[in-house]
Amino acid sequence: MKIIQAPNVLLAKQAKKINKIDKDILTLIEDMKKTLLTASDPEGVGLAAPQVGKSLQLFLVKVDNDTPFHIFINPEVTLVEQKILPSKKLATKKPTRLEGCLSLKDIWGTVHRATKVRVKYLDEKGKLHDKVFNGFSATIIQHEQDHLHGILFPKRVLEQKGKLYKSHKDEHGEDVFDPLKLA
Repeated sequence: MKIIQAPNVLLAKQAKKINKIDKDILTLIEDMKKTLLTASDPEGVGLAAPQVGKSLQLFLVKVDNDTPFHIFINPEVTLVEQKILPSKKLATKKPTRLEGCLSLKDIWGTVHRATKVRVKYLDEKGKLHDKVFNGFSATIIQHEQDHLHGILFPKRVLEQKGKLYKSHKDEHGEDVFDPLKLA
């Protein structure tokens, strides 16, 4: 599957609920798994259906090579724990991890997200789950959930008065991040 790139209109739309987990949905999930596994430069850790041209409330997460895929259908995400920082501190806080997106090649930014989220969702077998996720998993889930609501991470960066960066390779093949100049 091809990962669509911004400014594709599908990335800005609210995704539709999945009414039935049928053969087509299961095939879509398998195709999305393959697509995420083959994503490189950067490698992906999550993929939402809108990113592959399907306006459906579905995303999958694979934190690293050693963890299984986690499938989220019609997820409802509730923020459980978030460190609230005053806006002055938020804008000057050193980035701990840059967030990127497979639909925004070479664009990065720091997004302050909840450290713990509660998610109610269906898995690919139609089983209802109600689980709490922490740390990096919570970050990925919030990023992918935003995709289902037509929100790309630069909007969050700008809301938080953060900086966006454009990456490129230097002469040694290492990633370099230059601040983006916004008009």
